[in-house]
Amino acid sequence: MKKKVDLLDASAINRALTRIAHEILEKNKGGEDLVLVGIKTRGVPISKRLQAKINQIENMVVPIGDLDITLYRDDLDKANEGEDPDLKATHIATDINGKKVVLVDDVLYTGRTVRAAMDAVMDIGRPAQIQLGVLVDRGHRELPIRADYVGKNIPTSEKEIVMVKLEEIDGTEDTVSIYEK
Repeated sequence: MKKKVDLLDASAINRALTRIAHEILEKNKGGEDLVLVGIKTRGVPISKRLQAKINQIENMVVPIGDLDITLYRDDLDKANEGEDPDLKATHIATDINGKKVVLVDDVLYTGRTVRAAMDAVMDIGRPAQIQLGVLVDRGHRELPIRADYVGKNIPTSEKEIVMVKLEEIDGTEDTVSIYEK
């Protein structure tokens, strides 16, 4: 893969997440009855960062969890080519029944990951509402899914890949870049 361009650096990602935290609080009239659920892998540290920003703004700790959607994927057979899927644990320590669940992910593309995440959440409980927050929306939806909170809309071609790198996962400085396939 050949890198085309860096789109967001660490400070731009931080500003985008600060804005998303404010938007979440504004739309939900505060942080009561909210649960942030990060979709593994990069949605988890993003949800933790949002939790910290909401704590700074409202002086309250919103519960968080992390969600493995592997078994809910509609391309499980293709993705693993006959091998057993690599399962990661789901951890949501709080009851989500009647709560407003904000799913958090790094990149929104076709919408299939979000559909799988909604199915996984509904198997855990019955939230009052499910919302979606993403760092990047790159378009090319295959399902009628849209994000409630978007850090940056980045129009892309099908021949491009949006790569998010986060210090917590990748051990490198936070960046969002576009690569050519």
